[in-house]
Amino acid sequence: MQVSKKEGRVLAKAIKHWQESDVITEPESQKLQSAYEVISFDWQGLAKYSFWMAIACIVISLSAVTADKWLAELFQRIVNAPDSIKCAIFATVAGGFYFLGVRRKKQSPGNLYSNEAIIFLGVLSTAAAIGFLGKAIDTGSGHFSLLFLLATGVYAALGLWFPSQLVWLFALLSLGSWFGAETGYASGWGAYFLGMNYPLRFVLFGLVLVVCGSYLFRHWNARSEFLRSTRAVGLLYLFIALWIMSIFGNYGDQESWQRAGRAELFLWALLFAGAAIAAIYHGLKYDDGMTRGFGLTFLFINLYTKFFEFFWNDLHKAVFFALLALSFWFLGSRAEKIWQLNFLKSSKDEKSQTPITP
Repeated sequence: MQVSKKEGRVLAKAIKHWQESDVITEPESQKLQSAYEVISFDWQGLAKYSFWMAIACIVISLSAVTADKWLAELFQRIVNAPDSIKCAIFATVAGGFYFLGVRRKKQSPGNLYSNEAIIFLGVLSTAAAIGFLGKAIDTGSGHFSLLFLLATGVYAALGLWFPSQLVWLFALLSLGSWFGAETGYASGWGAYFLGMNYPLRFVLFGLVLVVCGSYLFRHWNARSEFLRSTRAVGLLYLFIALWIMSIFGNYGDQESWQRAGRAELFLWALLFAGAAIAAIYHGLKYDDGMTRGFGLTFLFINLYTKFFEFFWNDLHKAVFFALLALSFWFLGSRAEKIWQLNFLKSSKDEKSQTPITP
């Protein structure tokens, strides 16, 4: 088995610890050490970042073409066609990228990053095709929310059909864009929708996405791998919206927010903290690292946001940052202590499980 240098150090340290704790014998230690090989260079990481850099360079190259006046004029003469034709061209290009990506996934499933990079180019081409479609049918009636809905349907169908979690991720992002545009502009409600401002409606949107996604992919075994990404996006919508609400409350304009008292806004911060604690409890009870991680991360974000709100203007900056440093020092020392207790506990458990030979 080939492992990276970092993984090799972890394995070597673990094997050495097991041998010193008499969990394994020296011949067993040597056998385990010979079972893996440390690779001298992380080619997997290089492949992943190289493909992402290639895509970024393609985007920059196209931007440079359109930014240069002479090249822009030449580019305009070459593609001087109606928006409907441009839409068809990009749709054809996107179909070609998808076809190539799916074929490569079947023929070379190990080439994960190059396959995903090709599919990502198809995603960009699809977005361009939908954009030109919107320009082609533009009548000034504000139909752009329907374009987001169309993008959601296209990305969702393709992502589930391939399957591709990258395309599915864009479907979820397009769905959120459609929801925001539909409830904010196309519906005519503006800042409020059924008495909810933008953050509050995305709290409900995130909850619905988590619940519906969990139900769908727990029962759809063929696409169960989409559960994790769907829950992650839903939780991200939920907690970012709660964080914004803890600062601005359920207000749609600056004047109303400035008139609100601190006590009223503090109630939203308590709701945010309660959601984070509930996520931590769920993660601990069901051993769910995702909900536990989201809960811990946004609980600390909530605490430090309130710290900045209440003490930034009232304290001398030297005192403010000294208190901030003490809080981080305390947090680090507590985390270090918990790590040491867990390490000692695991060592005792290993020694207690070691068979005693007469």
